[in-house]
Formats: sequence, structure tokens, C-alpha cells
Amino acid sequence: MAVIRTEGLTKYYGRARGILDLNLEVKAGEVFGFLGPNGAGKTTTIRIFLDLLRPTRGTALVLGMVPSRNSLAIRRRVGYLAGDVEHYGNLRGGDQLRYLAALRGGVDWSRVRALADRFILDLSRPIRSLSRGNRQKLSLVQAFMHRPELLILDEPTSGLDPLLQQEFRQLIRETAANGATVFLSSHIMQEVEALCDRVAIVREGKLTAVETIAGLRGRALRRVRVRFADPPPGVFPDLAGISGIQLDRNVLTAMLQGSPDQLIRRLAQCRVEDLVVEEPELEEVFMALYGGI
Repeated sequence: MAVIRTEGLTKYYGRARGILDLNLEVKAGEVFGFLGPNGAGKTTTIRIFLDLLRPTRGTALVLGMVPSRNSLAIRRRVGYLAGDVEHYGNLRGGDQLRYLAALRGGVDWSRVRALADRFILDLSRPIRSLSRGNRQKLSLVQAFMHRPELLILDEPTSGLDPLLQQEFRQLIRETAANGATVFLSSHIMQEVEALCDRVAIVREGKLTAVETIAGLRGRALRRVRVRFADPPPGVFPDLAGISGIQLDRNVLTAMLQGSPDQLIRRLAQCRVEDLVVEEPELEEVFMALYGGI
């Protein structure tokens, strides 16, 4: 079942581009990463899902409903953390959460306390006195407190220290294990790599890739270093997926894309002392795809 589905989703701001012909499907129970540089259209897409913006053309279904016709029904079932949350600075953290809980018809307050304890958040302090990181914690509690079916999170760990980023990741894993779906927009590549089942990459408003993490890595270049017992006979210029070959006496370095099958077959004809293949970091993959598309 698709929790989010778009077809030809497009948004213009006058003549300025927002998103163009976005076709996307997010499955129930998955953690789905939504990546792209600033201005790519990520926040525009999220705001359409929540009926904070209306599309110029195309369709979006969230939880099987059209946002413009069912915005309240969708919001009841969604936990949302915006990238630029505004809080009621004159309230205490707990007071704001009670107010938002009342708008929802009430939530289990023990759940709120458990989340606050988990993120080491003092709900008795005035919000205006909170640091950026503590305000972000408050936003996370608000997004998770009603146990939503779908979480839409825009840069959720901005301002959190590394230990609490780890706590957030564990909470996401538990949430997905309980059947909820997570739509995650993040610039922290380690976070995306650790959490996401699949990722979509957008550039200049257009969808450029939808892949598993392993699939993305498979499209990226890997560094290969081979040390031979003796200088190898000839070079390796005709192998599929091999580029940037450099041979210094008995050490060969190159870049590999795709299957290493042909390289391994060629190496089997030589006396190899050492072989190292460096897997790319997800950030390297993203930059390679972004720069090459």
C-alpha cells in the first residue's frame, strides 16, 4: 500500500519553479529519505502533502486522500516537524504541548513525559529561554506525541548533539517497527544511511533518482587499489566500468562503477598480493549523482 503517491505533481510560484512532474510512491512502514540541495523543491513538496500549498497541476495522495479536500483528516494522522518551527515563546514547553494536544482532542500525557525524558527536555522552562537544540527537542516531542501513522520530518535533528541524534535514530527505528511510515528530509548523510530503506533525490524541482541505499552505492564510483607480485602484463583500458587507471610499477589504482566481474577475471590472470576496494560514503554518492546529472 502506498502511504504517499504523486503523479505529475508540479508547483510554480508565478514564473519561478517549485517542483516539476514529480512521480513518487512511499510504501507503508518504510523510512523514506528525500534528498536534494537547498532550493531543490523538498519543502514545497512537503507543504503540498499537508495542504499548506496547492499544486499548480498534478495530484498527490496522502494516506489515500487528496490534501486539498481532506487536510484536517490527514493532519490528524500525521506527525509533522517543519524545518523552520515557530514556538509560543511566552509559554512553557509543557503548556505548549498541552495546548497542541488539546487541539488534537487529547493525547496520552505519559507518552509526552516519556519522550521528554528520552530527549532530556525540561518542560517546565519558558520556551524563550530554551537553546536552539532544546527547541528542536520540543518540536520532536510534538511530532511524535500522538503516535501518528505517518511522520513527515524536515531536517529533524538540526541543532541536536550527537548523542541525541543517536536517540532520535533509535526512536525512528522503533516507530517504523511499530508500523508507522516516515518521510525524512535531511542533509545529514549518516542519518539517511543509517535509517532509510529507500531515498529519492531531487534537483531543480525534478526527481532524478529513487533507489535503495545499496542501489545508490552501486551507481557510484569506488576506488580500487591493486598491488601485484610482479608488474602486470599490459594495462587494463578495455574493462567495462573502469576509469582513471594509473599504474606505478606493480601498483594499479583506478575507479570502478558497477560490477567488478571483468576486473576480477582479469586480475585472476595475475599474481595479486593485495586488493582494496573502498566503498563510497553516501555523501560522495550524492555529490557524484548531483554533479553528474
